[in-house]
Amino acid sequence: MPIRSVPGTASVASSKGGKLFAPSAANNMAPLCDLLEQVAPTQGYALEIASGTGQHVVGYAARLPSLIWQPTEVAAERRASIDAYANEAGLDNILAARELDATSPGWGSKLDRLQGLIMLSNLLHLISEDEARTLIAEAATALSLNGQLVIYGPFMRNGTLTSAGDTAFHASLTANDPETGYKDDIETIGWLQSAGLDLVQAVEMPANNLALVSKKTST
Repeated sequence: MPIRSVPGTASVASSKGGKLFAPSAANNMAPLCDLLEQVAPTQGYALEIASGTGQHVVGYAARLPSLIWQPTEVAAERRASIDAYANEAGLDNILAARELDATSPGWGSKLDRLQGLIMLSNLLHLISEDEARTLIAEAATALSLNGQLVIYGPFMRNGTLTSAGDTAFHASLTANDPETGYKDDIETIGWLQSAGLDLVQAVEMPANNLALVSKKTST
């Protein structure tokens, strides 16, 4: 994934004691954990793409202790933060953070094992359409039969930005990098289907975000 700059309107992580902290991750932790409790498999392996600071994976692992979580990140600083959060939490179901560029072709077939769950939050609007489609296709390859991909973040709804805040944020993203910006929910569902994933549900989330839950029903 190319290193893309983000505008000042995007959530920025601050550093303290080797750990990064993003306010948005703290704010959406509980809703995301609630969602995963409803849709995640009861046991097995779970991969988090673009784990960011590490705040989320610690929350997921605490709430879903029967899943073994593999956090991933491109940046070394973020991998260090993820491991610092995991070590502090003392949970035995979080593996050491791995380097992964989920927008690069081929990674889905190179993992140590197939995944029962893949979780992605707040990334699609920060990458290009081609990168998003590659990510989804590779995630589908990495899933086991009946494995689920959960994508969370801000979306257009049928081509429309549905709040003033979303309109302003999308505009700031595209002004900073024309290849980025909000993806359309209907188009994204089409990309999921093209990758061999069936939409299970689209869940409206707080702050006008959306979670798309899809499942791999055939190999």
